[in-house]
Amino acid sequence: MALTFSLADDLSLALAAAADADLISMARFHAADLQTDTKADSTPVTDADRAVEDRVRAVIRSARPRDQILGEERGHSSGSEGSREWVIDPIDGTAGFSRGLPIWATLISLTINGVPEVGVVSAPALGQRWWAATGHGAWTRQKGKTRAIGVSHIGSMDEAVVSYNSLPGWLEAGAHDQLMTLVTTAWRARAIGDFWSYMLVAEGLLEVAGEFDLQPYDIAALWPIVTEAGGRFSALDGSEDLGAGSALATNGLLHNDVLAIMRGDQS
Repeated sequence: MALTFSLADDLSLALAAAADADLISMARFHAADLQTDTKADSTPVTDADRAVEDRVRAVIRSARPRDQILGEERGHSSGSEGSREWVIDPIDGTAGFSRGLPIWATLISLTINGVPEVGVVSAPALGQRWWAATGHGAWTRQKGKTRAIGVSHIGSMDEAVVSYNSLPGWLEAGAHDQLMTLVTTAWRARAIGDFWSYMLVAEGLLEVAGEFDLQPYDIAALWPIVTEAGGRFSALDGSEDLGAGSALATNGLLHNDVLAIMRGDQS
């Protein structure tokens, strides 16, 4: 007989895995003997990335032996429950991690039939964690206090704060003109990297975050946190596909405005 789990059960598992991950990553953060290599795609990987992913996989595999797992460092592990796949980025922001910058996090998500339903983002060097599951709201814990989070109610681009994350990514995607329109239309524009800009959208501190050159493990955990906070998440072309290679998170009110800019048909 197939085992069934509620999303609350799955979220609890993801939070437990994140707690274990934090112990490993913080022990290696600022370590004098941190080992850093360069992968085939020219991105860095550390011994902490591999150790964190191995631990998260072990926690999930022990509790959900039939589920599939996709991780940035270890790839895909099959399971008999084809509709359920855990998606792991052991350290999102490895480049910063390896240089001692605190903007990095472990991302853990559960997708069901390709849709992200559970997301945990744990950033121990920042002292904060965010989580959500469909129908259960979005939450954060910081300085020992847990609170619900929600997006802003700003409905005009000239009052919005935008994070575009990586200028080279936009240029390589041929989206220079769209980016220039976006940042000059907004009240303020910043380049806040990796997971953090999306969590700031979920907390109502930014209105728009987007970037190109992404993989499913970069996006999956962010998606339910933004949407459960009342926002909207898609690719920059408007599709709702983890494999589209880009991300756009907004407070919902400005999503269509940004998509219009991306299409080049804004008035």
